[in-house]
Amino acid sequence: MFREVNGLPGHVLVIHAVVALVPLLALLSVAYGVLPGWRSRFGWAVAVLAVLTPIVTFVATQSGEELEEVLRGRGYPPEGLQKIREHSEYGDTLLWLTVGLAVAALVLLLLTSGLERVRGLPSWLAWVLTGVVAVLAVFALVYVYLTGDSGAKMVWSNIV
Repeated sequence: MFREVNGLPGHVLVIHAVVALVPLLALLSVAYGVLPGWRSRFGWAVAVLAVLTPIVTFVATQSGEELEEVLRGRGYPPEGLQKIREHSEYGDTLLWLTVGLAVAALVLLLLTSGLERVRGLPSWLAWVLTGVVAVLAVFALVYVYLTGDSGAKMVWSNIV
């Protein structure tokens, strides 16, 4: 399922969505937390990104594993496979950071929704959760960079 799309490696196609969606989720979820006046304008976008981004990131990691299997089966040299392994580890970390960021963003949306059940919670809780979102956003941005950079270097160095 994750191996090919119309004859092209699925990983090559999906990674572009990850490179766009992870920074969007990071930036919009932080903005949602620190700009209460704008919440009504882009809360829906945070919700959509918080659901979509982890799914796309998961597909990217799975398609990367499939691509790694194909390359291993073709007898790629060990030093190339080691670089692929490092790239894969960055991607796995990015997946977990993206899931954490998405969950924190959804909880922040719920906490600031104005629903009867959350009105009684302390107001500082939203600010604490915004801090958690900001920290996760920074780590997600760092890891989307590290993952993308290591993958691009392998392509441009003809390792893959």
